[in-house]
Amino acid sequence: MSGMTEVSSLTGRLLVATPALADPNFDRAVVLLLDHDEEGSLGVVLNRPTPVSVGDILEDWADLAGEPGVVFQGGPVSLDSALGVAVIPGGSGDRAPLGWRRVHGAIGLVDLEAPPELLAKALGSLRIFAGYAGWGPGQLEDELVDGAWYVVESEPGDVSSPAPERLWREVLRRQRNELAMVATYPDDPSLN
Repeated sequence: MSGMTEVSSLTGRLLVATPALADPNFDRAVVLLLDHDEEGSLGVVLNRPTPVSVGDILEDWADLAGEPGVVFQGGPVSLDSALGVAVIPGGSGDRAPLGWRRVHGAIGLVDLEAPPELLAKALGSLRIFAGYAGWGPGQLEDELVDGAWYVVESEPGDVSSPAPERLWREVLRRQRNELAMVATYPDDPSLN
């Protein structure tokens, strides 16, 4: 996959777990890809809230975190590290606020070491993630070939969904193809 072009990069897109994906870490997961290139892929699971309050681990950022004001489990890798993902309305322009790095459109990463006041006025929404999902070179591509993930466009509202437990179905339902039907797939097909 060397020489990946911007067009073939999946950065900023969503990976939506197919019902066939057997890994419990990703059951009904919706992953926002923050980086995807020939060196591998990195993303955060958008629909895994934890019971831990943002204020318990990053007190200075607690007032800026969207509802629910909890830390989300971004994935199984490096659970002791935190990532901030924020939507900056109008953030797709040329001037990015200090402390924020664009990933795709208005979605970007927050420097959690920076003073929150730098971003407070520009911030549309903020989510804090413990850990991330990571894939080595070619690993995600193999999973895509195996049918483990649907790849769909992200929307800025996906990052801050007020009902993360419904995000998997909502993302699939808004697709304009046969994926919309997958949204009705039962949680446990054996009960059908």
